[in-house]
Amino acid sequence: MDSRDVPAPSGRRDVAVLVPAAGMGLRLGGGTPKALRELAGEPLLVHACRRIAQAPSVAMIVIAAPPAEVAAVRELVPGATVVPGGATRQQSVAAALAAVPATVDIVLVHDAARALTPPDLVESVAAAVRSGLAAVVPALPVVDTVKRVDAAECVLETVDRTPLRVIQTPQGFRRETLVLAHAQAVDEHTDDAGMVERLGHKVHTIPGSDLALKITRPVDLLIAQALLAASHPS
Repeated sequence: MDSRDVPAPSGRRDVAVLVPAAGMGLRLGGGTPKALRELAGEPLLVHACRRIAQAPSVAMIVIAAPPAEVAAVRELVPGATVVPGGATRQQSVAAALAAVPATVDIVLVHDAARALTPPDLVESVAAAVRSGLAAVVPALPVVDTVKRVDAAECVLETVDRTPLRVIQTPQGFRRETLVLAHAQAVDEHTDDAGMVERLGHKVHTIPGSDLALKITRPVDLLIAQALLAASHPS
């Protein structure tokens, strides 16, 4: 198998995973679309899709790629459906969602930048939606001290972090819930769970994973490289 091949999903196969990957990711630097930036010699997108495909429930992966890179992404991830992405993350998710057959009832939305997300987290989110929940997100407790500041950056208060969570992806939804959230959205959103919240639906959390860190800045690439090296010692 070529090092960039993504194995075909197998198992229960009742889940579609949408991967919006059309953004440039300016904080990561460079002129390459963020999802195509390399980690240990392979694009972040390939790392992410390889792990998604290892989750037994996944029937299909739909990637919303930069319009100019659709053909290249099809070569990189031959087992995926690839569609042109939009100018915003929300537009890219909507484009990918439109490519999912109506027979698929569980839809996950995953960031390519969370390239090391383990397959068991994908499976846990899918299982939670399958159990009857309309919307599920993986979450980690906030471990840093959080302070609220004013416009002059002066501290107003120290916030109780006990009920606070850092949200990760994949986020999981009943298909009809996500379709309705996009249909009724009036503003641009960067978080699909937030769109569902505005419909009045409860969004449930499950334990996240330290491996599902979001690669946003150059230092995050270094952390991800260290995690990869630790998981594959020479």
